[in-house]
Amino acid sequence: MSSQGDSGIANPISFLEVSETEAAQHVQEIRNQTSVSDFLLLGFSAHPGQQPLLFALFLGMYLVTMVGNLLIILAIGSDQHLHTPMYFFLANLSFIDTCFTCTIVPKVLVNILTQCHTISHTGCLVQMYFFMALALLDDFLLAVMAYDRYVAICFPLHYTTIVCPQRCLLLVSASWLCSHLLAFSLTLLMSQFSFCASHAIPHFFCDLLPLLKLAYTQIFQVMMFAEAALSGVVPLTCVLVSYAHIIHTILRVPSARGKHKVFSTCGSHLTVVTLFYGTVFLVYFQPSASYSSDTGMVASVVYTMVTPMLNPFIYSLRNRDMKGALWKLLG
Repeated sequence: MSSQGDSGIANPISFLEVSETEAAQHVQEIRNQTSVSDFLLLGFSAHPGQQPLLFALFLGMYLVTMVGNLLIILAIGSDQHLHTPMYFFLANLSFIDTCFTCTIVPKVLVNILTQCHTISHTGCLVQMYFFMALALLDDFLLAVMAYDRYVAICFPLHYTTIVCPQRCLLLVSASWLCSHLLAFSLTLLMSQFSFCASHAIPHFFCDLLPLLKLAYTQIFQVMMFAEAALSGVVPLTCVLVSYAHIIHTILRVPSARGKHKVFSTCGSHLTVVTLFYGTVFLVYFQPSASYSSDTGMVASVVYTMVTPMLNPFIYSLRNRDMKGALWKLLG
């Protein structure tokens, strides 16, 4: 009896040990793929049995993101009633989300499908540059959209003169310029470092913090937080100040129905802002020494795949004009 009981207890433990051994061997095989000039994206390689499920999940989210954002762009472009500043910014946001997803997800899908997890040094820097540029552009554009809602709610009679087409184009152009300049400066500095200790990145793409851990220098740490303050805190401050004025204006509306009507015009944007900044703060606004690769990867999946996928639904399902334009576009 005791021998049967012991074997029954040992089986689950031995199975767990075998699974951990297989995963370790799989990671070691992936590490052996890399050369001196390549980086190794470990990503989800520690879970080889989950690769088909992850591939199907990421491919589904990628296709939904592409179709959803392209439909938003086409609907806004085809409907004359939506040629307003708010929808002009929304079309730009959808375009940025499309490019943002294309920077990350195709490489992840290829890595999972081929089990080849290497990326060249140049390819890694290029991916990091476009990732940071588009993420910063998303950040700046959300602040511009908050300013648009602030003017529309707090100064409705002067909205058309303040948010004129020329100013809209200027705001978007300035956002593109600032985001690319900031991303280029960080990428240029990163290209000067050598990665002699390790080339294995515990992430599914070339993100800033995992690379920072491989090439840690005090100069880059200071510069990174200076740019984080400029590119993250400043736009977030604009968003918070805009919504403080919006809430103050809404509270002065006498009827509950009027308050709901005014607030509904910025509810979608507020939802997107919460999703974006919630995950970004979870990943980037922490010391690099305490950075957790598992937490970073989960949060990165949210803001690189889930948030761009949800944005079209958030803006279309809560907006009657947007739904009407989509129905027209789909015939």
